[in-house]
Amino acid sequence: MITFILALISWAVIPFAENTAIANLNVGIMYILAISSLGVYGIILSGWASNSRYAFLGSLRSAAQMVSYEVSIGFVLVCVLMAVGSLNLSDIVMAQEGSIINWYVWPFFPLYIIFFISALAETNHPPFDLPEAEAELVAGYQVEYSSMAFALFFLGEYANILLMSTVMAILFLGGWHAPIPLLDFIPGWIWLLIKTGFGFWVFAMVKAFVPRYRYDQLMRLGWKVFLPISLFLVVFYAGVMVYAGLLPPHG
Repeated sequence: MITFILALISWAVIPFAENTAIANLNVGIMYILAISSLGVYGIILSGWASNSRYAFLGSLRSAAQMVSYEVSIGFVLVCVLMAVGSLNLSDIVMAQEGSIINWYVWPFFPLYIIFFISALAETNHPPFDLPEAEAELVAGYQVEYSSMAFALFFLGEYANILLMSTVMAILFLGGWHAPIPLLDFIPGWIWLLIKTGFGFWVFAMVKAFVPRYRYDQLMRLGWKVFLPISLFLVVFYAGVMVYAGLLPPHG
């Protein structure tokens, strides 16, 4: 229930169109980061409550993996927030209005790639599904669960994948904005749905053709590759914005 509920309550701050969100928080992006961090508790508790060494080891590996890649996601968010000057998700989308040229995927393309791969690891999705190995007979922290309890894990996982796809659409793909002004007559929520669907499709394609990583490769990628690169990009983008005078007035 913890895993499932935490996956659902993150949607409260997602803006589906202008002034259309359950809660238009000024710190919306921090809210999503905080809730996704709490998702670790559902996984650790499920492994511990199973009273099985296999399940407990699976939950610990999953927790280590999720914590490792949250660091990279945090630094990616810092770069986008510097450009916008606001933690509000609606403000981030409004900063990309106009046309496809203004979307943040172009200036922040390296960050987009890092965010996408970190989202794969954060949601335990292939090729980073080491804790559960859903393509095999073993299921890691889920191994002692069946019926509705097992279904709640999967619902929570796929709700998180949809959430990450939506967050990527909001941060980098212009949110509810149309790619060209001529298409503005189509409602914003449809554009957000199309972009989220594209993100989900890419998640599915990665699952289809990328082989699974070893655990040591997974942790090395997080700490020795993504962490230094994302730290460098924070300093690089901050320097470019200060030098070019692109920081927002209240940034």
